Amino acid sequence: MPLIPTLMALAGALRDRLRELREEPERGALSVEQVIITLALLGIAIALVAVIANAVTSRSSQIQ
Repeated sequence: MPLIPTLMALAGALRDRLRELREEPERGALSVEQVIITLALLGIAIALVAVIANAVTSRSSQIQ
C-alpha cells in the first residue's frame, strides 16, 4: 500500500507549512504605504491617458 505512506508524508508537509504560516501572520501582507503608492500611480496613469486622448482628439479635428 504505497498510498498510505504518501498521504502521511503529504499530511506532515502540510502540517509543517501551516506551522510556519502561523509563526509569521503578517507575511505577504500589503502595507498602507504600498496601497497608497499603487493608487497614486494608477491615478497618474489615468490622468496621462486622458491628456493624451484629449490631445489626439484636438489634433485630429485640426487635420480635417
